Amino acid sequence: MPTALITGGTSGIGKATAELLHSRGYRVLVTGVNSVDTAGLPEDVTVIRADARSLPDLDHAIDRARREFGSLDLLFLNAGVSYPGPIDSIDEDAFDALFDVNVKGSFFTLQKALPLLNEGASVVFTVGAGEGLGSALTAAKGALLPLMRSLALELAPRRIRVNAVSPGLTDTPAAGKLGITREMLDSFAKEIPLGRVGAPADIAEAVAFLASNAASYLTGDNLTVSGGLGVHAGA
Repeated sequence: MPTALITGGTSGIGKATAELLHSRGYRVLVTGVNSVDTAGLPEDVTVIRADARSLPDLDHAIDRARREFGSLDLLFLNAGVSYPGPIDSIDEDAFDALFDVNVKGSFFTLQKALPLLNEGASVVFTVGAGEGLGSALTAAKGALLPLMRSLALELAPRRIRVNAVSPGLTDTPAAGKLGITREMLDSFAKEIPLGRVGAPADIAEAVAFLASNAASYLTGDNLTVSGGLGVHAGA
């Protein structure tokens, strides 16, 4: 039975991915910084409270995965925070959180999980886009792609594949925290070629693909799931 560890897995994209993988026979462990009592996941999905900024929390999560699973087939590095805004609106605490959670948290979670990753395992980063949401958020999100590509080369001798998924505008609780209302989502949908914003399940399917044998020759790639936003016709 395949195994997966999902960070930021108690809501939105992470939760949808946990539910999808569980339905396909995975044993799943998720981490979240919020109360585990509100996760609402299947009973046999292990939920651990862990802050991606805290190395002791990461140690605890990896130790739990070791004791429950023994090894991992998928590590989905999905935990992240967003503080949008122009440069003069970002204070030091927000700047530090952007890099501590999105970059440092992902880096050290993978470092600590490495001994558990099976040959042929898959690592997937959630990257997304920060463009238009402020320079600090753009910088934090932008740091993940070169990190992912470097790790793809570094871990290739172990046949561990490292890829990223970049969601377009997706209807998640995080969107609400950014001040994006239902009316705004409906308005944005008119600009998307496929005529709608994404659902967490859309991104979950992309992650499941990257984790599967169907993607066994993909590494160092970034799969954009955006409904065609940003695609331009013509030569």
